[in-house]
Amino acid sequence: MSHSTKTVLICDDDVGTRETIAEILGRDYRVLTVASGESALALMRQEHVDVLLLDLTLPGIDGFDVLRIVKENYGLVECIMISAINEVAVAVQAMKYGAYHYVTKNFDHEELRSLVHNAVERQELSRQVLTLSAQIAEQGDREFLIGPSRQIQDIVDVVIRVARLSATVLILGESGTGKELLARLLHRESGRGEAPFIAVNVSAIPHELVESILFGHERGAFTGAHKQQLGKFELAAGGTLFLDEIGDLRHDLQAKLLRAIQEGEIERVGGSKPIRTDFRLVVATNVDLEKAVKEGRFREDLYYRVNVIPIRMPPLRERLEDLPELTRLFIERYRTRFHSPVKGISDSALKILATHRWPGNIRELENLMERLVAMSDKEWITDEDLPLDYHFAKLDSGPSPGETLFQEACDTFERNFILRALERSDWNVTATARYLGIPLSTLKHKMARLDLRDLARKLRGA
Repeated sequence: MSHSTKTVLICDDDVGTRETIAEILGRDYRVLTVASGESALALMRQEHVDVLLLDLTLPGIDGFDVLRIVKENYGLVECIMISAINEVAVAVQAMKYGAYHYVTKNFDHEELRSLVHNAVERQELSRQVLTLSAQIAEQGDREFLIGPSRQIQDIVDVVIRVARLSATVLILGESGTGKELLARLLHRESGRGEAPFIAVNVSAIPHELVESILFGHERGAFTGAHKQQLGKFELAAGGTLFLDEIGDLRHDLQAKLLRAIQEGEIERVGGSKPIRTDFRLVVATNVDLEKAVKEGRFREDLYYRVNVIPIRMPPLRERLEDLPELTRLFIERYRTRFHSPVKGISDSALKILATHRWPGNIRELENLMERLVAMSDKEWITDEDLPLDYHFAKLDSGPSPGETLFQEACDTFERNFILRALERSDWNVTATARYLGIPLSTLKHKMARLDLRDLARKLRGA
């Protein structure tokens, strides 16, 4: 790891000690020096510090008090205590207060270099833990679902071409179309899939907390800010930051986002020093940003900054070719999770689903399949399992050529009636005809007309 950007602060009232340590560490780190605890705390309010080398006995506020204040306010700063006192009890007390290590002033130069190196490594590990915690909090078992439709194949082609570029990607589309899943696919294909992927839904964050969550805050920045907190921009360092529903971002924060993109730096709430950032930005919205710019709700300069590579996710109603594949994928996901006997869905049920407008898009389809699989004790999801709304959608779509709306309604009723009779007779067609009191040939004719013959054959053989 390169430590060229890491900052070490040396706090010691002895000028000789400060100069010696600065010379030892100067070739590997940015080194700052102060002679008192008060000066150290004042400097840390202005400068980003990674490792603090702190003398135990200082004029004014002593080393233990400085250590306690630093750990309360700057939790990621690693502190190494340095003292002429060589007593186990003192070292134990330093560790109790949160010191990374305790060394005496007769330290070996190489040992000190190694100690600071290890402190930096530990700080990086702490950052990674915070980042992973943020990722786990946001992430489910989500993958971009690729169907056979031309629209989705074209989108995947674009992703493959642009994933390794650092350019910002703008994903457009209605809610529930899979914008975050597409962002995750971009991240995985970027060549740095092991780096953080941090997702933030701007519209889901309380208005007054958006700035703090995105940019972080210093201790005391506002009521309830009891300690320093890293924002999503810092947690995404080296990886991908995904801002969903960016069209809902407050106008004043749009300026801060623009600075982060243009200058590569941010400021925490309550902070006064810039913090360098390094992340790949992917944003998404279901808002017409061009219209928002004309209405003054979205900054024009930010719009051009994020609209570098636009990708439009089509609504489910425009990619119905993918419906059967998506449905089967969701059934498989939830049959495993719920230990359900469900094996699949009938073709006739799929035909009914294809008439629905899907205002909730893929999210609505997934929620429907989750509910049906969880509630079913059968091996196949059929027409009668679908909620009435989906049957009504078929009726609302209007009669097909040669049929009347009345006939559509009759067919839907008759289909469900026959399905219930088949199920009651264990899917035996002869027994069902006898139960219904109609000739076997009549039942077979009706089943053929209503696309039920293949379904009955499957269920009887299952």
